[in-house]
Amino acid sequence: MVSAKEPESGNMKTKAVRLYGKEDLRLEEFELPQIKEDEILAKVVSDSICMSSYKATKQGADHKRVPDNVNEKPVIIGHEFAGEIVEVGAKWQHKFRSGQKYSIQPAIYYEDGPLGVLSAPGYTYPHIGGDATYVIIPKDVLEQDCLLAYEGPGYYPASLAEPLSCVIGAMHANYHTKPGSYVHQMEITDGGKMAILAGVGPMGLAAINYVVNRKDRKPSLLVITDIDQERLDRAAEIFPVEWARENGIEMVYLNTGNIDNPVEKLKEVSGGNGYNDVFVFAPVAPVIVQADAILDYDGCLNFFAGPSNPDFSATLNFYNVHYSATHITGTSGGNNNDMIEALKCMSEGLDPAGLITHIGGLNSVIETTLNLPGIPGGKKLIYTHKKFPLTAISDFEEKGKTDPMYKELANLVSKTKGLWNIEAEKYLLENAPGI
Repeated sequence: MVSAKEPESGNMKTKAVRLYGKEDLRLEEFELPQIKEDEILAKVVSDSICMSSYKATKQGADHKRVPDNVNEKPVIIGHEFAGEIVEVGAKWQHKFRSGQKYSIQPAIYYEDGPLGVLSAPGYTYPHIGGDATYVIIPKDVLEQDCLLAYEGPGYYPASLAEPLSCVIGAMHANYHTKPGSYVHQMEITDGGKMAILAGVGPMGLAAINYVVNRKDRKPSLLVITDIDQERLDRAAEIFPVEWARENGIEMVYLNTGNIDNPVEKLKEVSGGNGYNDVFVFAPVAPVIVQADAILDYDGCLNFFAGPSNPDFSATLNFYNVHYSATHITGTSGGNNNDMIEALKCMSEGLDPAGLITHIGGLNSVIETTLNLPGIPGGKKLIYTHKKFPLTAISDFEEKGKTDPMYKELANLVSKTKGLWNIEAEKYLLENAPGI
């Protein structure tokens, strides 16, 4: 089953960024083998660069998901990607078709993979990863139902399904109890009070978007804090309090950096008792202490942010743990169901563009990945068939003074308050130079 627009896989060449060892990334062109009956050939359109790729690049073969022989058999990096299916092996033609849009759940937990349950696209495989023009989706991914169809508009939303699934998984991981019962009731409190601390970074924006758009349950009060007024104002511009109110949520943005007693103020905003669900979006000990202090009875603190220091710690009030049943949880990533929910949300209109701050071509992947911690902003979205430097969306207008492509992109994103959008993506795919 072959798309008329693409050559058969036996003649298919791909351009991909491959990892050979510590900080050894190479953009190369090579031929893909003919797919087997239990494999699928796919075109990659977009990939979102994740900090996990930076970590794998820094550690090379020392990384738990990277094979020991990566210097001899390099792997393609990138695991937040989306595109179109080109050719389907005989075993999967009942489920997938050429031309179908897709996303990938990289945490496949496949015992027979190259590294067992640690195997993952973007870390472990020679022929699949997001930073490529074409890839072969192996049976490991397919047999675990980790190739997910995407029915929504554009491609970048499907690339961002994985980071959005992390937010979704965090919400599902919260839990509560009833007096006299030891049963954990999973999920946030429906109609309760929620606070997202340090919550206006890219992942915080994704959380706001999901919480307010959610249909099955949502808080009655949502308080978002930060210590940067400019970032708070930007968040309020993207997600106005009026929009939240129309969706049944009283939303408050609060700068805790210029308040003498943030805990007292946060409790006051809650009505005096505190919050059922508190999410911490920065690995900062004082923020965790603050979160613990504003929990209501049976309140759940979710430590969402991942610290890089393995010895990172913060104090908790164990008097409240004992007498007020406060508790803590945390997640690292989302599961397959969370990915499916993310794709469903986006096909129904949730736009995760607030996560994206930079756009680039495949040629910019190596420099971007190696220097990712030092590049400000949120997600760096790569269009793998294109060649242009990594560019901040906020720089489009300035670059547009000398480059007509960026001038038009600046015009297109101005329609969505400076956020990336489907129309801008379509224009870029039609007009940016090819790799």
